[in-house]
Amino acid sequence: MSRRVVITGASGFAGRHLTAACRAAGEEVVALSRSGRVPGATALDLLDAEATRAAVGAAAPDVVYHLAALAHVGRSWSDPRATLAHNQAMTLNVLEAIRSEAPGAVVVAVSSGEIYGPPSFLPVDEAAELRPQNPYAVSKAAGDLLAGFYADAHGLRVVRARAFNHAGPGQPALYALASFARQVAEGIEAGDDPIRVMTGNPGSRRDFTDVRDVVRAYRRLAAAGESGPVNVCSGHSVSARELVHALGRVTGVATAQELDAKLVRAHEVAEIRGSAARLQALTGWEPEIALETTLADTVAWWREEIRAGRAGDRVHE
Repeated sequence: MSRRVVITGASGFAGRHLTAACRAAGEEVVALSRSGRVPGATALDLLDAEATRAAVGAAAPDVVYHLAALAHVGRSWSDPRATLAHNQAMTLNVLEAIRSEAPGAVVVAVSSGEIYGPPSFLPVDEAAELRPQNPYAVSKAAGDLLAGFYADAHGLRVVRARAFNHAGPGQPALYALASFARQVAEGIEAGDDPIRVMTGNPGSRRDFTDVRDVVRAYRRLAAAGESGPVNVCSGHSVSARELVHALGRVTGVATAQELDAKLVRAHEVAEIRGSAARLQALTGWEPEIALETTLADTVAWWREEIRAGRAGDRVHE
């Protein structure tokens, strides 16, 4: 029998990919999104505790993937109150709904590699202390701890998937790699030589995994059903400067990285890189999509959006 799956945040970047992957596998998907912009999705405000409980009860899920969040580091600095309040309330409402309506479901509560903050060692594993360094990371650390509490206190099977940076086709240009790819796509379409790519701190290093590999990891974690924190990451980091150069290589164009001081974040962690050893031990998962493929596919997606006149809509999504 196919699993019945609930996905919160189904209209988000990873949520769209996860919804498509679950449906392709023949699973019955109840896609929940605040906007309802995914075909077949149900509009639901997770800040409404009673509506969330009713939706989970009606779905009677075997698996719940909780992805919904205000998920942008930069925006969290401008409105920390909303980021903290909304992300914690949504997670609490989802967990309470599962506790009362679907206590046998496996829950994949998506956290973030940002919760570790400045590392005492690299790569960071799940035993590292949590030292979040921005409001978004604080909100995700609170949600991670809340999910762990519900596993301990209420016996729920909750996997805390600590996802590090992920990228790929369909990601809005609010995020660094997507922004770089969009700038390269615009430069190619305009015939620029070289293509100037504006970045924040060029030396900051992040651990990127293709979103298609990330959602494959989520599905494997759901199948394993083992509670606890699990990093979802590649185990390798790359700087913004290196990403810009790599975009030039995979597209066959000349790129020039330039600093935009407005994009330099306060209190930024120099390097975030995780260990995927626990994920691999639990599920056998390994990343299958090379970074170069992610970059090429993302630029190709942006070029299609630009030609279709949709690129502006994707910047602020």
